[in-house]
Amino acid sequence: MDHNDLRIGDAEREQTMAALREHFAQGRLTHEELEERLDRTLAAKTARDLAGITADLPGPGYRTPAPQPDMGDWRAAMHAHRQQMQEMRRAHRDMRHTWGHHHPWRRHRGPHPIVPLLFVAMMLGLFFGGFGVFKALLVVWVAAVVVSMVRRRFHHRR
Repeated sequence: MDHNDLRIGDAEREQTMAALREHFAQGRLTHEELEERLDRTLAAKTARDLAGITADLPGPGYRTPAPQPDMGDWRAAMHAHRQQMQEMRRAHRDMRHTWGHHHPWRRHRGPHPIVPLLFVAMMLGLFFGGFGVFKALLVVWVAAVVVSMVRRRFHHRR
């Protein structure tokens, strides 16, 4: 259906009547022409009818609305969107290849896994092996914690 064949409402008729009154005030229409065109405006049912009433007058009047996008425009927009998404996927894949398989957000957080194991061994050594085993494992555990902290700080700076 053509856009000009759509039915109009009171707002569109009022807009056209205001434009006709303005043209009359500026001397473009006689009193008889104004009354005839106002009658035609009140009787108009479609946008095409209103456009014909002010077609020979310059400036403001009823203008047919801009045509709505059709399916071809929608398809073109969807095609452009798909192209943009494919380019983004390619860029993301290229970045992953550039970084290798090392993802900074997947980096291990916290102490090295040996530290909790040494702590468990230290507690077991205290209960089953005596204080001598506990002291030896305590020294190893403290050394592992210090090394783990130094490594994390060194890797965090890069």
